[in-house]
Amino acid sequence: MITGGLRAIRAYPLLNPRAVGEGWREWLGGFPAEPQHEPHLVAAIEWLVRAHDATPDGGISRAFSLAWHPYFGSRGWQPSYPETTGYIIPTLYAAARRLGRAELATRAEAAARWEIEIQLPTGAVRGGVMGALESPAVFNTGQVLLGWLAAFEETGQGGFADAARRAACYLMATLDADGHWRNGNSRFARADATLYNTRTAWALAEAGARLRDDGFTAAAARSLRAAAALQASNGWLPSCCLTDPAQPLLHTLAYAIRGLLEGGRVLSDPRLFRAAERAAEALVATVRPDGWMPGRYRSDWSPAVPWSCLTGEAQMANNWMRLAAITGDPQWLEPVPAVLRFLKRTQNRRSRDPGLRGGIKGAWPVGGDYGAYEVLSWATKFFADALIRHEAVETGGLAATFPDSVLA
Repeated sequence: MITGGLRAIRAYPLLNPRAVGEGWREWLGGFPAEPQHEPHLVAAIEWLVRAHDATPDGGISRAFSLAWHPYFGSRGWQPSYPETTGYIIPTLYAAARRLGRAELATRAEAAARWEIEIQLPTGAVRGGVMGALESPAVFNTGQVLLGWLAAFEETGQGGFADAARRAACYLMATLDADGHWRNGNSRFARADATLYNTRTAWALAEAGARLRDDGFTAAAARSLRAAAALQASNGWLPSCCLTDPAQPLLHTLAYAIRGLLEGGRVLSDPRLFRAAERAAEALVATVRPDGWMPGRYRSDWSPAVPWSCLTGEAQMANNWMRLAAITGDPQWLEPVPAVLRFLKRTQNRRSRDPGLRGGIKGAWPVGGDYGAYEVLSWATKFFADALIRHEAVETGGLAATFPDSVLA
């Protein structure tokens, strides 16, 4: 009882000056947003570089805690996170091209090799951070699979293809006959609400196409079509949240949409496209003029909370741009500038604190109930993806993209 009380006191935001400072700046309206994307992109990538350097083992830190974190028992950089390290790999490759910085590609390759070192004998990727109890996680395996495929695409090295194949075999072996993953889901998430595994199925479809394995492709198609069959007539995607299926996070809804969209692209399946479009279109209507979106939704697409999930906003910006590129319809781009302006205003590029400077926090306001008082590696990654993608669209049109950034 006493220990628990002390932990609660230590985690109280008002006892953490960095958390108080961020909240104060938000109350004043946020941070300067440059019209050009590059200053914000460079700051985000530099944060990811520091997150990589902050760990002792070669992975990328899960997040930076502005306040004392009760789970990790500290403030500051958290341990390496295999899941997000995996899908940061294609972001680093894309940033290396965009910024002309070859060392970012070197980092991406090093991260991909680290993922091979810690791959479980089954081919799976572990859930949680390094140091947590070792257990396989289907979703995490799919995310690292995307990273290995990007590394293989970039380098042509067979070791990455071999790791990707082992991961894909694990995913195929754990997929039930009806297309749903019920076994091997992370112990850190609800096993009954994993529709966002469409993003895992997308990774499996990419493995089938890039490694020329029809078995992977067929399993991915079975999973994606099973997920799409659950969609409601208003586009709602049920059972799609880490903690609260009745009021899912924008983050996990965006995961599910991206999986349906990209899986539909790989499989040339218009039904999957339409499923992604229905959900993405419903979310367009929830974007305020200032770019803010609610962090959780009810099944009629109404806001369920008064705070924003910044990760989900960055993901949706990417989703709408990918829809525009795939369909050729520029109307999908309409909400993107406002959302990116809003995200830029949440980015503190001038802090002296290296764990805060340039990263994207979990929520706005910073104490919102998703990644509260944390700067998240995955939020920063999706923000960087969106900036690279939007800049490419603005300068080169809808078809402009980097080959590896399709996996980002």
